[in-house]
Amino acid sequence: MTPILLLGAGRMGGALIDGWRRAGAVHPGQLLILDPQPGEAARAAAAEGAVLAPSDAEIGRARTVLLAVKPQTWREAAAVLAPKLAPEAVIVSIAAGVSTVDLAAAFGRPVARVMPTTAVAVGHGTATLYAADAVARDRARALFTPVGAVVEVDDEGLMHAATGASGSAPAYLYAFVEALEAAGVAAGLSPEAAKRLARSTTVGAAILMADSAAEPAELRAQVTSPGGTTAAALEVLLGEGGLQDLMTRAVAAAAARSRELGG
Repeated sequence: MTPILLLGAGRMGGALIDGWRRAGAVHPGQLLILDPQPGEAARAAAAEGAVLAPSDAEIGRARTVLLAVKPQTWREAAAVLAPKLAPEAVIVSIAAGVSTVDLAAAFGRPVARVMPTTAVAVGHGTATLYAADAVARDRARALFTPVGAVVEVDDEGLMHAATGASGSAPAYLYAFVEALEAAGVAAGLSPEAAKRLARSTTVGAAILMADSAAEPAELRAQVTSPGGTTAAALEVLLGEGGLQDLMTRAVAAAAARSRELGG
C-alpha cells in the first residue's frame, strides 16, 4: 500500500503521522506529504525520510492517497491531483461528509471513507470505516488498525451519525472536563486543585471503563450509593433536559452539519 501520499498534514493528518511512527506501522520513508504549511509532525517525519512537497513523478508512485483536507476544499484538490495519480492508486478519505460516490467520480479510483479521532496519535484512536470496494476497505483497515479501534458500517449514511457520536465526540469530553473544572472552582476549590482533580478523575474513570467488561450504566451504579452525594448530582445530570437530552441534540447537530458539508 506504499508509498502513501498524505494530502493535508494538519491536526488529523499530523495525528496519523505520529500514530504510525509510534506504532512502527508506516515508516516515514514511505510517506509523501503534500501540505503548503506542514506541521510539526510532518516536519519530524521529513527528518526521518518522508518527502515534503513531492514532485509529480513521486506523486505518480503513490499507491494509497489519504485525503485529509477540509471538506470545503476537496474538489479543488482532487482536480489537481487525480491526473497525476497511478491508475492503481486507492483513495482513503477522512473529509467529513463527502460521499464515496462523489470521491470516486472525482478521482476515478476505489474509495474508502474513514471518520477517525485524534487519539490515533497515541494509539488509542477510533475510526469508523465505510467502503463498498473491498480493496479500498482493506487498505483503510490496514492504515487505521495499528492506531486504534476500527468500526465498520455497511451503510454509508451512518457515517454522519458516526461523525456525531465519535468523530466529534472527543471535543464533548474536553468540554465536560472544562465545565467540571469550572464547577469545582465555583464550589470553592482553587483553579489548580480543580484542574488536577477533574482531569485525573476523568482519565482514571476512562481507563477503568476500558479495562472492565461492565457496561457504563453498571459502572455508574457501582459508585452511586442510594441517597448519597453521587445520587444527588446524577439527579441533576440525568433529569429532564439533562445530559441524555443534551447529548442526543449534540450528536444530531453534528450529523446534520456532516450532511451539509457533503453538499
